[in-house]
Amino acid sequence: MLKYYFILIAIISMLFLSCSQADKKQIVPEVASNNWTVYSTAVQDSFVVSVQLPEEYDKDKNVKYPTVYMLDANFHFPILAAIVKQYEKAGMLPPIILVGIGYKSFQLMDSLRNRDYLYPAALPSDEINAVGGGQKFNDFISNQLIPFIDSSYKTNMSNRSLLGHSFGGYFTLYSLLNQTENNKTVFTNFAAASPSLWYGKFYLNSLAEKLKSRTKNDTLNIFTTVGGSENAEWDIAPGVRLSDSMANAKLKNVKFQHKMYSNLGHMDVSTITFIQALQAFYTKEQ
Repeated sequence: MLKYYFILIAIISMLFLSCSQADKKQIVPEVASNNWTVYSTAVQDSFVVSVQLPEEYDKDKNVKYPTVYMLDANFHFPILAAIVKQYEKAGMLPPIILVGIGYKSFQLMDSLRNRDYLYPAALPSDEINAVGGGQKFNDFISNQLIPFIDSSYKTNMSNRSLLGHSFGGYFTLYSLLNQTENNKTVFTNFAAASPSLWYGKFYLNSLAEKLKSRTKNDTLNIFTTVGGSENAEWDIAPGVRLSDSMANAKLKNVKFQHKMYSNLGHMDVSTITFIQALQAFYTKEQ
């Protein structure tokens, strides 16, 4: 684990040092880039979508690539995009299309992620203001953003990943729950870094039982993590309970991994989680 951590720290350090309604109003491209402003009809707000293509993307028009969707892109996308590019060059990851879902500014991300990543609406015991917009945000991704990305780029439509951290990690697992309840397969791979499992009186505790009734035969990969320096009661223990419930359910066609990174805090686990999850998902072609 330490080997991966030091590699990531080195790359991140270099990065910082190097300094629809189908009408055209809904999707506005930035000139000469793969950045888009997309208006969500479900959320009734705009999101900034960033896309990084593989180095070899233009070499063969017939090749289609796995697509990795990342939340909190204002913070995470610049870091992960640089690492993914280096890992691809080194042969440590296969070519992938990386899609970051962000907001117009870092400040808006910090305030609106409560609106978009959580479902149902917050209970008094949650001690936060959250309207429970996760279902609308999930509808935006599933019904509007993914079709747009699939129509604009050469994507492997049967191989998508979703990555999230903290509230974003909660949403990642909620998206899995949602597609299971609706008997769909939108994403096949889910990485939740330190997900906020305490939310809604542990609303996501039903996940293992819901997956037991899943009738689809395609394989799902689920990768969850927590930092060893996080709160033992509200962060570490819920992650262990989720892992145990997944193991006890003896789920078919579900590969579940849970890792605790000792000595790492809540904000430290995201990047190493995403890289190790992507390697678990894609090192061997699925």
